[in-house]
Amino acid sequence: MHTILQPEGWVKPIGYANGMAATGRMVFVGGQIGWNERCEFETDDFVEQVRQTLRNVVAVLEEGGAKPQHITSMTWYFTDRAEYLGNLKGIGQAYRETIGRHFPAMAALQVVALVEDRAKIEIQATAVIPE
Repeated sequence: MHTILQPEGWVKPIGYANGMAATGRMVFVGGQIGWNERCEFETDDFVEQVRQTLRNVVAVLEEGGAKPQHITSMTWYFTDRAEYLGNLKGIGQAYRETIGRHFPAMAALQVVALVEDRAKIEIQATAVIPE
C-alpha cells in the first residue's frame, strides 16, 4: 500500500506528490528514453518521445510484475526546459493515457544532453509492489 506524504498546511501539488511511503517488493526502472523496443526513434516530437518513454517505463514495470499504480518515484531528465514547459498539456495527456491518474513523488531536471543524441527525455522510476 502507498501513502501520499503531504505535510499539513502545504499547498497540494498538481501532477505529482511531495512524497510517498510504501512497503513491499521494489522494482527499479533504469533511465528510459523515447525509442522503441528495437532502439530506434520513430519521432523527434517532444510529446511523442514522452509518450514512448512512458510506454517503455510501463513495459519494464510489467516485466518486474509491477503496474503503473505501483510507481512511488520518478525522475524526468529533459534537454530543453522551454520545450518541456511549452508542452505541459500534451505531456499531461500522454501521462494520463499511459500511467493513469497516479501521481508519485517526482523530480524534473534540464540536463545539458542525454547519451543518445536524438533523445529529448529520459525517465527513471521506482515502484513498490504491495506485500
